[in-house]
Amino acid sequence: MVALGFFAFCGGMIDAAVGGGGLVQVPALLQALPQHSLSTVLGTNKLAVLAGNVSSILSYLKKIKVVWRLMLPTMASAFVFSFLGALSVSLVPKAIMEYVVFFILVSMAIYTFAKKDLGRVHSNIQCGTREVLLGIFFGGLVGFYDGVFGPGSGSLLLFIFVKYFGYDFLNASASAKLINLGTFSAALLFFIPSGNVLWVIGGWVAVCNMAGALTGTFLALRYGSGLIRILFLFLLVFLIGRMGLSILL
Repeated sequence: MVALGFFAFCGGMIDAAVGGGGLVQVPALLQALPQHSLSTVLGTNKLAVLAGNVSSILSYLKKIKVVWRLMLPTMASAFVFSFLGALSVSLVPKAIMEYVVFFILVSMAIYTFAKKDLGRVHSNIQCGTREVLLGIFFGGLVGFYDGVFGPGSGSLLLFIFVKYFGYDFLNASASAKLINLGTFSAALLFFIPSGNVLWVIGGWVAVCNMAGALTGTFLALRYGSGLIRILFLFLLVFLIGRMGLSILL
């Protein structure tokens, strides 16, 4: 339980800054709970990351100005399509999804390395109909992916906000957390009624995840977009390596 708490803290800290904390927390849960099904492990993880996500959002909202006209429809779209993705999980071949996401991650990494100023300056968002429709589209796309597969969805959202909406990395990270609030909630609509949440263990992991999330948010707000950009690139390289090995093996 102590080791599980440590990994939950690390997962929450990474997730609060750049997303991808599940890559730390889920393997730790799988090791700690070998007697439970994968659905129970994932359900327990979603409970914890939702708690961490809420705590980081509350910290971000004190410092970051949110464009609610863009966020609300994007969150709604992510929620609905995450739910639909969970329903379709048995219909979408995960092998194909891995190849697609691997290609996207490589493209994101190359583009971010090449564009040295990407995400360093926050633009004043002109949120018209085009931006709202783009938000609904991307929210639905990433939401569906999160429901079907999941790894790296927070990082995908962060990149989308930087590339297509002119956010800096700090504001993009905060906005990605709001979208993930919808996707995590939708997933729990499946896991809780089906009894796939271990409440005691999930509660402990949630507390540690929240502590990590508050630490990660503090570091992100203290050191700004420069730090998040560096962490984002490290995470992309890690994701690419992990998914590349999975595809090859």
